[in-house]
Amino acid sequence: MGKVYIFGHRNPDTDSITSSLVMADFERKMGNEDVISCRLGKINKETEYVLNYLGIEAPKLIESVKDGENVILVDHNNPKESIENLDKVNILKVVDHHKIALETAYPLYYRAEAVGCTETILYKLYKENKLEIDKKIATLMLSAIISDTLLLKSPTTTECDKIAVKELSEIANIDPDVYGLELLKAGTDLTSFSIDEILHLDAKKIDFKQVKSIVNQVNTADISEVMKLKLDLETRMNEIINEENLDLYMLLITDIVNSNSQVIALGKSAKLVEKAYGVKLENNTALLKGVVSRKKQVVPIMTENA
Repeated sequence: MGKVYIFGHRNPDTDSITSSLVMADFERKMGNEDVISCRLGKINKETEYVLNYLGIEAPKLIESVKDGENVILVDHNNPKESIENLDKVNILKVVDHHKIALETAYPLYYRAEAVGCTETILYKLYKENKLEIDKKIATLMLSAIISDTLLLKSPTTTECDKIAVKELSEIANIDPDVYGLELLKAGTDLTSFSIDEILHLDAKKIDFKQVKSIVNQVNTADISEVMKLKLDLETRMNEIINEENLDLYMLLITDIVNSNSQVIALGKSAKLVEKAYGVKLENNTALLKGVVSRKKQVVPIMTENA
């Protein structure tokens, strides 16, 4: 069959990176040795914390694969978030927890579940196939679930995520509350990032019906610290709007302690935020109380009101 490249979405988060590593381990244990764990972007601080904790290297950085190569997609299926030539490669499998945006001309293995994290699905695959989950793999899985569910506080959290965290914590011999808080705090350190890097850290292109948008999310333990960069952020956001011909750029600054998000919204469709959330944008910003999940509390609500 030849080499198989396994990768998550662009601007990778902890779930995307760890899922690539875990899926590669799963494939090897299932007898497919010729797999390569890859990534489509820079490692963020949170993920770096996980890799340093375990003393392991990040997946191989790639920009593309050759036409006709075999790939496995984890933590994404939207072509806009993947390699440019996704329609010209052979997609063997998809394991994901996002809405389906992929169309192929051929059948493939597709595992998608409405859970808080891709790693929760991978945890199930190990259990279903009676494969051992060692301490390293358990820690990778656990880290991603903590990250994606904000320590099981996000509305995306399911009972499956909670069950996985309980067992994986025992295997990894980790207190999820203590480790999880340190992990999330590590991801809030923006001091070494440029304004442009902040605005591309977790940026996703999303169309709310006819409203062409980017929704970016950064986590923090103190919204006011990030808001000190507001003028510089807005300048670059306006540039991105012009470069990408966008109708809207939403920057969600999510408070991991109090579970709220401050939004900065720019573009000709910024008023859509007011309509969707019943708030008033003052100087392009408003507090969205209780909003922490882009997938569950932004995409459907903004689309419904577009």
